[in-house]
Amino acid sequence: MLNELSRLARKKIITSVHNGFYVKVPVHYAARGEVPPVFYIDQLMHHLGKPYYISLLSAGQLLGAAHQRPQKFFVFTTFPASSTSSRKNPHIVWNYRRDIFPELLLRQNSETGHVLYSGVELTAVDLVQYEQFVGGLPIAATVISELLDKVDYLKAPLCLFKTASLAAFQRLGYIMEEILGGSKQADELYCRLKKLNMNLRWVPLSRRHALSTPCPKHTRWRLLINTDIEADEI
Repeated sequence: MLNELSRLARKKIITSVHNGFYVKVPVHYAARGEVPPVFYIDQLMHHLGKPYYISLLSAGQLLGAAHQRPQKFFVFTTFPASSTSSRKNPHIVWNYRRDIFPELLLRQNSETGHVLYSGVELTAVDLVQYEQFVGGLPIAATVISELLDKVDYLKAPLCLFKTASLAAFQRLGYIMEEILGGSKQADELYCRLKKLNMNLRWVPLSRRHALSTPCPKHTRWRLLINTDIEADEI
């Protein structure tokens, strides 16, 4: 059986995308000898018996944010983390969380069935919470700017506010209000946080920049503004 799999792989009829999991290479991908993860991710996660969703820049693309074309395919699943080496499949960036809430996800048809990806509100806060994976807050803000008209934090399911730190929501509110001019969306998020009795505490805008002395403050979002997000990057 292994010899037959190896033979088919050498002929680029199938390809291994995960330990013990092979996919057939469609004719239109045969020249590259590899298959985009969106083609097989749902089947792979069923094989692994784990929930998942397409996330970050990849979710942004599915939601219509075309400014940043992701070079990697971002997927969230639950712990425990996979032991698969990135050399086995360099196309997928795996991220892990304790829980995945189906009510925050959207479904889209694919060539092989369907895929699950984060809805607009979850995508926006994920981009801020995990900005280190997408290239920083300016890129996160760029994608959020293309999703801004679709977000509605007043109607978002309560479980959304269990998916990220309060600081991530503070940073998202600031970005929507001050960088993107989304006062309405920022107001809705602020109102929702207040209704949930989530008390904002002073945190830095960026976790990756040092605090200057003195550091400018944004009173509403309780942020220490220790980095600039230039408007021309949006």
